[in-house]
Amino acid sequence: MGSSTREALSEVHAALAKVSKPDLATGEQVLSAGRVIGDSSPLLSALVDATAESADKVSIVDAVFANYSATTKTLLGAVASSRWSSGDDLLAGIEEVGFRVLGASAPTSVSIEDELFAFGAAVSSDPSLELAVSSKLGSGEAKAALVHSLVASKFSKQTTAILEHLVQQPRDRRIGELLKAAASAVADQRGFAIATVTTVAPLTKAQVERLTKALGASYGREIHVNHVVDPSIVGGLRVQIGDDVIDGTIASRLSDLRLQLAS
Repeated sequence: MGSSTREALSEVHAALAKVSKPDLATGEQVLSAGRVIGDSSPLLSALVDATAESADKVSIVDAVFANYSATTKTLLGAVASSRWSSGDDLLAGIEEVGFRVLGASAPTSVSIEDELFAFGAAVSSDPSLELAVSSKLGSGEAKAALVHSLVASKFSKQTTAILEHLVQQPRDRRIGELLKAAASAVADQRGFAIATVTTVAPLTKAQVERLTKALGASYGREIHVNHVVDPSIVGGLRVQIGDDVIDGTIASRLSDLRLQLAS
């Protein structure tokens, strides 16, 4: 991530913080706008043009998305007036704003993170489903309709909106990567981080609680644990929080040993 993008994200986050009541419709509109911009090379180029005046780019957004709410246009205007390192970074910025709005709009009783994790587990265990939502064949609209038919009656409207967006605009990312990025943005907006903990066998509730407490103390914030059972790691455990990876698995140590022997 370039310095321009980091600064742009800070500016967009500041704009989002001023939104008094983020709602579902705003989140859906922001993500929809991201798809419109991503599908139009001229529009994307105009908004990422570092030589253009910010006011002119905001005017473009207001004209293209004239039918969107004032709150949505304010957030899109914050994206447009910021300087991004690349067009893909700008699209990622719009996407993150949409995810954060949806996360903030969900009732506290709704765990978008758990729903995204559950969808990821379902996809990874069903090759035909993974192919259906990840294949470059078929339209984005058809994939979104498939996702809607699978989850709309089971998941929150916020999670459904996120999933429908992801399959329509994957931007050459794998479904697992898409889900993790979305969950991380939602979690951060709601004040905590996600730890993916991989073990060879299921952990007890007490073990998960102790691990959650220890990670929270280490990182200085609330931690939400996603637990994955993977027999291939042989033993030990692996923890990933954002870009940080703590790998204490036997499989990892055996791999390190093989590398040492080969050198």
